Amino acid sequence: MTGRPQVGIWSIGPSVYLPSLLFGIGQGAIAPVIPLSARELGGSVAMAGLVVALLGVGKIAGDLPAGLLAVRLGERRAMLLALGVVLVALAACILASSVVVLSVAMIAIGVSSSVFGLARHAYVTEAIPFELRGRALSTLGGMQRIGLFTGPFLAAAVMPWLGVVGGYWVHVVAAIAAGVVLLVVREPPVPAGRGADAAGSASRRDSTARVIRRHLPILRTLGVGALLVGAARASRQVAIPLWGEHVGLDPATTSLLFGLSGAVEMLMFYPAGLAMDRLGRRGVVVSSMAVLGMSLVVLPLTGGAATFAAVAMLMGLGNGLGSGIIMTIGSDVSPAVSRATFLGAWRLFADLGNGAGPVLVSVVTAVATLGTAIVAAGVVAFLAAALMGHWTPRNGGGRPDSDRPPDGDGPPDGDGPPGGAGPPS
Repeated sequence: MTGRPQVGIWSIGPSVYLPSLLFGIGQGAIAPVIPLSARELGGSVAMAGLVVALLGVGKIAGDLPAGLLAVRLGERRAMLLALGVVLVALAACILASSVVVLSVAMIAIGVSSSVFGLARHAYVTEAIPFELRGRALSTLGGMQRIGLFTGPFLAAAVMPWLGVVGGYWVHVVAAIAAGVVLLVVREPPVPAGRGADAAGSASRRDSTARVIRRHLPILRTLGVGALLVGAARASRQVAIPLWGEHVGLDPATTSLLFGLSGAVEMLMFYPAGLAMDRLGRRGVVVSSMAVLGMSLVVLPLTGGAATFAAVAMLMGLGNGLGSGIIMTIGSDVSPAVSRATFLGAWRLFADLGNGAGPVLVSVVTAVATLGTAIVAAGVVAFLAAALMGHWTPRNGGGRPDSDRPPDGDGPPDGDGPPGGAGPPS
């Protein structure tokens, strides 16, 4: 067994959590201004929605290349490259003269965010001991949530002087600050004999297609469950504002309650990680999806601000309970070699779900009613709970990665599909 230095969660704060927080602030700052920019450039409301969607398309498109970049360039260089691309894309947003230019920039920002997120995910998986992994990854997710929550407020503060492009300038400053941190602050080393240095030669020989084929038993079971989790989570982002409008709440009230729901979710990240490490991944993901599903199912029964607020808070609680859970389960089942490539494929499933959730609500609303669509999203959450409850390995995969057979040859504790072993019967 290779010795594992005890890298603590807070020891990686300056090198891992701070850049992630800064990047999240930038992403949050541009979120509300993207559709406004598209409208200012002459795009229709439908076109503005498409431009926003292209950010998610870029994330999906970037998941698999992100794994290859992390392997070939190293995680730090991959993140710096991503930040460089983001800065070029933000300059294009600021100077854009057409919706087409803005659209291309959105795709580039989405791809870059995938590279940045994958590199952080892979590093934390390597550096943090197994018994702290849930807290470490839920904290990583929490930093992103805090950034997304605070970013719009910073954008709003500068927009009176800079106009709509003020949101992009906030992201420029945040991206430069993140790059400076990455260049100045050194990361604690990963355990000797593991990680990208140990597995680099094998990873370079393995194509993405080969890695996916080798670990298909995980991706077609847990991966599908992760996709459904992502779809249920993303559905809430459209369910809350649309139902608020449906029951007659004014936009300001709906936005306030949406923000309060996000605040509840944000505050849950560390308790969620503690629960993952102490109680196991399976119970946390099932509980999270069950609470989220119940809140989605009962949301169409609300008819006023008080009941709407209560259900929105419950929704934030359920979603926050699962903070970092998909990253953690992905880390638990990832192989010792080709890890970044595998995590790129894993994150692709979650991001596909994130894109599918709002589409599900839109399609069902078009053929039935908004209430039916929201209930359908709740059913997806319950299905996700069932599948993740069945496929998630007991105790998060059992043993630390250093105890696993190389490249995942066999399950870690005989109770799940990790590493190329067949799924449980």
